[in-house]
Amino acid sequence: MLRLTVSLLFLALLVLGVWTFFDSTTFLFGPARPDYPWWWPSEVSTFGERIDGLFRWISFLLLVFFVLTEGLLVWFVFKYAKKLPGKGIFTHGHHKLEMLWTGIPALLLVAIAVTQLSTFADIKFPSAMKDVPPIADVFASQFDWRFRYPGPDGRAGTSDDLESPFEFVVPAGEKVVFNLRSRDVLHSFFVPKLRVKQDAVPGMTIPVWFEVDQQEFDAEKDPETGELELDLICAELCGWGHYKMAGRVRVVSREAYDEWIETATAAKYTNGQVEESAK
Repeated sequence: MLRLTVSLLFLALLVLGVWTFFDSTTFLFGPARPDYPWWWPSEVSTFGERIDGLFRWISFLLLVFFVLTEGLLVWFVFKYAKKLPGKGIFTHGHHKLEMLWTGIPALLLVAIAVTQLSTFADIKFPSAMKDVPPIADVFASQFDWRFRYPGPDGRAGTSDDLESPFEFVVPAGEKVVFNLRSRDVLHSFFVPKLRVKQDAVPGMTIPVWFEVDQQEFDAEKDPETGELELDLICAELCGWGHYKMAGRVRVVSREAYDEWIETATAAKYTNGQVEESAK
């Protein structure tokens, strides 16, 4: 009876795992959000589909081996848990079989590494950001995000810089480059709909880039405001307040972005708040 019960439990785990992998209409046994077609929210960046393609390929590989491993586990539990008369049979393993189940995963890992190499280079390497000046400096700290834009002099780190807490305003249809920094511990800049995720490491200045696809922006922007708001979260456990370290990326047209910069500059000087550079 115990053998049958354990076998059925492992079989239920196998069925549940496959079901949750394919089912995109529910999320944690409740209605799924309409912008979550499969595991991820719909993407709006120029390299988002390449990231999703790699994710799907790796996920299906995991599914195949999950079904294979779990299926064998169910079979072994059901077949070999039964007590048999006589003495036990001792074995020291099978060298060829061990080489097989070590070599196949190794080859698959090499294939994954080769497949993603060009995408990784286009997203992470400095050569992908050359000749594009940074739009802002992004500072992560416990437990908030701050975005510092060059002021009228066009130079970062001077007294006329513009600082925006919580909200990162960027233009659509253009490559946005920014410098990511941490003021204390390890954080992670993560915007799911942009497929952008980069650790902010203390003592390092890390260049990051993304580009909101113009067609996706036009399709998903709010018809009233003409803007697109994206969630920004910290994806690295950074302390007791990690859960509330959230921000927002506000995507606007180039005209609206220039107008926002002018308005923020005017407000800073009108209120007499010309601040010192980084404190």
